Amino acid sequence: MKKYLYALVLLTMAMASCSEGKFKVDGKIDGAGDTTVLVLEESSNGIWLIVDTVKVKGDGKFSVSEPAPQDPNIYRLRVNGDVICFPIDSLDHITVNASLKAFSTDYTLAGSDHAVQVMNIDKEAMKLAGGKGTPEQIKAFKRKVAEQIVVDPAGIVAYYAINKYLDGKPLYDPLDDDDLRIIGAVANAFYSFRPNDRRTEYLVSVLTAGQQRRRANSEGADTIFADETSLIDIKLQDYNGKDYVLSEIATQNRFVLLNFTVYQADYSPMFNKLLNDIYNKYKAQGLAIYQISLDDDAVAWRQAAQNLPWVTVYDPNGANSMNVGAYQVSGVPTTFIIKNGDIIERVEDATRLEAAVARNM
Repeated sequence: MKKYLYALVLLTMAMASCSEGKFKVDGKIDGAGDTTVLVLEESSNGIWLIVDTVKVKGDGKFSVSEPAPQDPNIYRLRVNGDVICFPIDSLDHITVNASLKAFSTDYTLAGSDHAVQVMNIDKEAMKLAGGKGTPEQIKAFKRKVAEQIVVDPAGIVAYYAINKYLDGKPLYDPLDDDDLRIIGAVANAFYSFRPNDRRTEYLVSVLTAGQQRRRANSEGADTIFADETSLIDIKLQDYNGKDYVLSEIATQNRFVLLNFTVYQADYSPMFNKLLNDIYNKYKAQGLAIYQISLDDDAVAWRQAAQNLPWVTVYDPNGANSMNVGAYQVSGVPTTFIIKNGDIIERVEDATRLEAAVARNM
């Protein structure tokens, strides 16, 4: 009997040790079955990296557990192109209840106050998206979110909010004085209270780039400002070590696609095939592509880049790059359409890229 009790104690201790240092996400997806697969991803300053995949059970229930992040971070569940975002702070246990048919709109989160705050921000934003919200309603929404930010500017919800996009545009625009003050509050709070957080350098770069653009605009500099962002110059090297300057490419070609991407991401082969189709179709009309890799693995990027017919350069700072901050890249792939030296459109949905190119050619 003593041996049995001793073995039971050891088993309990082993099970407890296995669960230590992990967060958990579980719940139920109505309408899902055992053929539904959820993808768990984490954000690296807007670059989404796959953490795990989980198969939903026949009754729609699922559960996934992963090592807790060193610092609070934003995660998301993805299925069929729809996503649900939520923050994870160490050992959180988040419960998700959603509908498969309306995954990104018909859902609830429970288990953490921060997760509920992010959910509420996203749901209110959805009510305003697609032209449904008036300028006054959007301003009221931003004021409400700003009040949350001021309460905890060094918090994960504040970080999420200032990186939030509404209809393809930043909710808090660095070219707007009032918005830049909100961004500055978050960047300064992270710099003061989270100096070693991997997001701090990124936030400071966003603030600095915004201040420089506002200063240049007020001084009447030669920089041209577009609705999305100004053409800030970039100088990076290709796989042969040759420098390529974005402004020179934009001067030499009537039409340029500036693309931020990650070659090691699952979407990359399909996306590069799409780019290749567009390139072959329009290169005779003056189309060029300036593609920036944000990969961690330079060797893998170099091997892939050698097979591509356009300019592909490597940014060694990845998601923490000043270029990412300057262009407010919140996810990849993100593509900017440059025509006659001016940025005229930003495209984050790859399925709409070809139509956007055709429309602006």
